Amino acid sequence: MLVRTTHPPWVKKRVSGHALIEAHQKVGSVLERCGVRTVCADAHCPNILECFKEGRATFLIMGPHCSRHCRFCGISSAKPSPLDPSEPDRIAEAVDILQLDYVVITSVTRDDLEDGGSDQFVRTIEAVKRRCPSVLVETLIPDFMGAKEALERLLEAGPVVVNHNVETVPRLYSQVRPEADFERSVGVLQSLKDLCPKLVTKSGLMVGLGEEDEEVKEVLTVLAEVFCDIVTIGQYLPPSPAHLPVERYVEPERFKEYARMAEKSGIPVAFSGCFVRSSWGAAEAYQKLLEIRSQSE
Repeated sequence: MLVRTTHPPWVKKRVSGHALIEAHQKVGSVLERCGVRTVCADAHCPNILECFKEGRATFLIMGPHCSRHCRFCGISSAKPSPLDPSEPDRIAEAVDILQLDYVVITSVTRDDLEDGGSDQFVRTIEAVKRRCPSVLVETLIPDFMGAKEALERLLEAGPVVVNHNVETVPRLYSQVRPEADFERSVGVLQSLKDLCPKLVTKSGLMVGLGEEDEEVKEVLTVLAEVFCDIVTIGQYLPPSPAHLPVERYVEPERFKEYARMAEKSGIPVAFSGCFVRSSWGAAEAYQKLLEIRSQSE
């Protein structure tokens, strides 16, 4: 299959120099002062300036290095560093200074840790809630190797949304995320609902990696079967030439069709578009789900 080397018009973002300066003044300086990381910067998210300008950021915990070697991700793969016990309080400080009311916390994968890093998630959520009691916290978690004990501990901390991404269709796992397992990821979402049926669960996938539309539909059906509440679907864009190439650029109308597929399968909220990412519009997706739930009561 030929790979396109130029982006089509809908895959281009235009950002002014003024927006760049404003974004870094508003958020970047706070993150630097508090010494905290964001997946926005570390994973080279194309929405970083837009989100920073709006005072939003997705915090990245447990260091800059991931213990896995996914071929789509901009975060570096290397031997992870020891956990920093001061990290939760520094993130809480950043949340406070930025006056956030909805926070997304994610992490690198830490297969080197016995609990997969679930306790560091808990400590971070608890630190944020102590300092900013009214803040709503969403977590975007790794699979914790499917350990239910890790999920139980996480839920005790009270996140309002738990997101775990399946990322791609099962057929492509061996080349896209070889150390992960589709069934295990789906099992995480199922376990979350088993442990807390009213919990809002969320997942996401990228398109443009070589999947077929029918495979996307099948993944959405599986997510609906485990009662996933929110799904995000976005265009895969390689963070560097060393990462997997784009196999196709999905057209805007096709993204709309994916959203219709999701909703038809029984997923209440679907955000689907070229620049949609796991944490993009997170607060809006959560509020939209609450509105749907209230209308059905």
